[in-house]
Amino acid sequence: MRPDVTLAELPLRPELVGQEPYGAPQLDVAVRLNVNENPYPPGPAIIAEMAAAIATVAGEVNRYPDREALGLRGDLAAYLGHGLTADQVWAANGSNEVMTHLLQAFAGPGRRVLSFTPTYSMYPEYARNTHSGYVTAARRDDFGIDAEAALAAIARHQPSVVVLTTPNNPTGTTTPVETVRRIVAGTEAIVVVDEAYQEFARHPERTSLTLLPEFGNLVVSRTMSKAFALAGGRVGYLAATPAIVDACRIVRLPYHLSGQTQALARVALAHAAEMLAQVDLLRRVRDEMLIRLPHLGVEVVDSDANFCLFGRFADRHDVWQRLLERGVLVRETGPAGFLRVSVGTPAETEQFYTALAEVLEEIR
Repeated sequence: MRPDVTLAELPLRPELVGQEPYGAPQLDVAVRLNVNENPYPPGPAIIAEMAAAIATVAGEVNRYPDREALGLRGDLAAYLGHGLTADQVWAANGSNEVMTHLLQAFAGPGRRVLSFTPTYSMYPEYARNTHSGYVTAARRDDFGIDAEAALAAIARHQPSVVVLTTPNNPTGTTTPVETVRRIVAGTEAIVVVDEAYQEFARHPERTSLTLLPEFGNLVVSRTMSKAFALAGGRVGYLAATPAIVDACRIVRLPYHLSGQTQALARVALAHAAEMLAQVDLLRRVRDEMLIRLPHLGVEVVDSDANFCLFGRFADRHDVWQRLLERGVLVRETGPAGFLRVSVGTPAETEQFYTALAEVLEEIR
């Protein structure tokens, strides 16, 4: 085969032909509000401690890291509370790899994954990449999930894995814990509750972690990328029965979590209060956004996350482009006619309001 071969000429798996890599635009603009990051970096003292931790790891970089990441898993269990121990927690390179491990273990060829749309756009890619069937059921008009309808969809599709996202991405909608309980109790499938944005919820204590003592088929997935301001660290994790953690250990690649990643995450967890110090402010900015956006004349979906879905626009890409021309990057995702804006600093959010008001004046 010649060295200038094109992708179209390679023996790519059929289901990958014509596919594009996942990813939000990474553009150098003044206000980046498109990927739900925490806009506040760690303070100088924590940065210095992280640097020292990396230096220590660098002195042993010729050796493999702890492939079980037991220290990190213990720290994560302590952070989550609810009596969890290290053997009930699994950690990986972002919640993306956590979900991939789960589907490798419990889905795959001849099995199905069920989610409730609109929801996170990576779920079908996780299914595709693990040769799993992917099926969906619609959320209600308010983007909530009805337990009876969910159980009917489970009975209809017979999935081996069910994914419930709360707060949901891209809508920000929360699913009550009692609804989760009824769904988990009504199926033998593995039910994954993706709580990536739980720390931003108005009531973060209302978590499906409280259900873990009741159910062996429940998984609660979280990330350090959002509230913990550790998106560059790439740490996701889950809590579940030890047997589910063991299943993930079977399919994970050897030494999947680098020593540097483990060190950064452990420093962050040791300073959890400071790392999460801006979450209350981000909640307040989010709640203000839910009020101000309708005053600008757009529809907004009530959110419990660090973003808001707003619209509806006849041509949302045109609105997205006009905002970008004003130095504001939001996300073109979710239901037709909607855009998603992440909560930024108060100054960034004010720039977004100004730009949006100008765009709305132009298109009316």
